[in-house]
Amino acid sequence: MSLSNPQGRTVLFAASMVSMVLGSIHAISVFMEPLEIEFATSRANVSLIYATSLVFLTLAVLFGPAIYSRLQPATIYLWVAVLGVVGIFLAGFADEIETFWFGYSIIFGIANGLGYGFGLQFAARANPDHPGLAMGVVTAAYAVGAVLAPYGFEVALSLGGLFSAMLTLGSVVFLVGIGASMLTAHSGARYSYAQPAPHIIGVQWRRIAMIWIAYGSGVAAGLMAIGHAAGIAATAGVAGWTAAVAISGCNLIGSLLSGWLSDKVSHRSILTVLPLGGAAALLALSIFPGLALVFLGVVGFTYGGTIATYPAAIAVLFPGEDGARVLGRVFTAWGIAGLLAPWFAGQIYDWDGSYGAALLIAAGFGILSAAIARKAIV
Repeated sequence: MSLSNPQGRTVLFAASMVSMVLGSIHAISVFMEPLEIEFATSRANVSLIYATSLVFLTLAVLFGPAIYSRLQPATIYLWVAVLGVVGIFLAGFADEIETFWFGYSIIFGIANGLGYGFGLQFAARANPDHPGLAMGVVTAAYAVGAVLAPYGFEVALSLGGLFSAMLTLGSVVFLVGIGASMLTAHSGARYSYAQPAPHIIGVQWRRIAMIWIAYGSGVAAGLMAIGHAAGIAATAGVAGWTAAVAISGCNLIGSLLSGWLSDKVSHRSILTVLPLGGAAALLALSIFPGLALVFLGVVGFTYGGTIATYPAAIAVLFPGEDGARVLGRVFTAWGIAGLLAPWFAGQIYDWDGSYGAALLIAAGFGILSAAIARKAIV
């Protein structure tokens, strides 16, 4: 399980640190009320800031492979640092919500997708003996950032309001990005393979489409539950924050464990068992709401394992530069699921006043994911 390559460990550390600070983008709920007050706007308008950031994050992952091999790793991390601090500082100095949206959602969203997508690929290539573990660690680091960031944001908000929080976040992103740039430059690690594999994306478009559906339905099941974890727990009489902690902590464990297992067990087995386990937990949650924390923890675990294993599986199925390109295309399914699944669950709740039907639909997505992954993944 150990990573014995010193250069690979350096790259993994740099990629993980960048991934962790970028994971803070998923803690934007802390800013919901301050943004409403600051710009005298509605919750719906504020929600668009996060939704749009996910869109540009996804686009950066999609188009990122076009530049990964054209620039030095240190240069890419330098761009992440610069774009990140410019976008976040622009948001911090904003007098109108449109300016905040442009800085945070577009510029920082692009920096986020560039740093996360590149880090996944770079860490795997720098650790060729344990690519799945490397990707799992980077994915887990992203989850750690989402868990830890709210505490730092709360402190910054209490000390100096929204401006202070943005100043702190931008400074951290810049310093970590510069540090990663210096580390990777010193390590001498390169991104490109000496002999790129032939392009086979066009030949296997049907398999890519199946993986896109399997991945999208798998993460939709998790995102639907994760997006409403606090509400689901509240209906069972459980404090919402405990549900968020349980699901985030298990997400982290699932990313690490599945990343490690993906180097030892077939990806097909993992990507069949995980969504089925998540579906079973969602079904059980609809029947036994009093055990919300337990079943939401299982959902978090299976979601974390899913998002950690698919990049490793794609890297094996599509070697060389094709792996990054295919992951970019498949990752668009996550962007769509992130936009639609939580919203759809909210609509169902508004219609009948409970999450029962939403949980059943989410379980159905999990079963669909397992069935398609069984055929598309080898």
